[in-house]
Amino acid sequence: MKQALLVIDAQQELIEGNENEKSVLNKEKLVETINLVIEKAKESDAIIVFVRDQDVAGGEGEGFQVHQSINVPPASEIFDKQASNSFYGTPLMGYLQDHAIEHLVIMGCQTEYCIDSAVRTATINGFDVTLVGDGHSTTGSSVLTAEQIIAHHNFILHGHYNVDHFSVVRNSEEDLFQPTHNNYRNS
Repeated sequence: MKQALLVIDAQQELIEGNENEKSVLNKEKLVETINLVIEKAKESDAIIVFVRDQDVAGGEGEGFQVHQSINVPPASEIFDKQASNSFYGTPLMGYLQDHAIEHLVIMGCQTEYCIDSAVRTATINGFDVTLVGDGHSTTGSSVLTAEQIIAHHNFILHGHYNVDHFSVVRNSEEDLFQPTHNNYRNS
């Protein structure tokens, strides 16, 4: 089975914050977890793709780049997007289809926006998804704390399905590139 790791909006200014926006929850742990999963992806011969949001840091400079502490493999693909959805207006879907990807491992920022839309869009478009439960983060809102948003999404996206394809939530210490989706299909 061909697999890809999709790291969404793990950008310097989004993770660290700026004078107008606060940093994401547990930013150091998030970066550490992303690096751990990148190593697992490399060991599993998974394709590694980064998506950057052009709204971050005005789409330029160091703040726009993938976080400086994330170990971006040289062979990684990087796509830029203008919408919350990583698939909208980008070559991501075609790239994954051209590489016959069947399983996506997804992580990054921000949970309730770009992570949620990527998981749902991927299942609609024929991919099984593993969301890294401890590998996505956000800043919180006036309604819910960041902890509540993350816990809520881990709950609702575990088992989210579109008949043939669905998402499961697993943590970074698990063997993320040994998908467990068939265990659920066969039960």
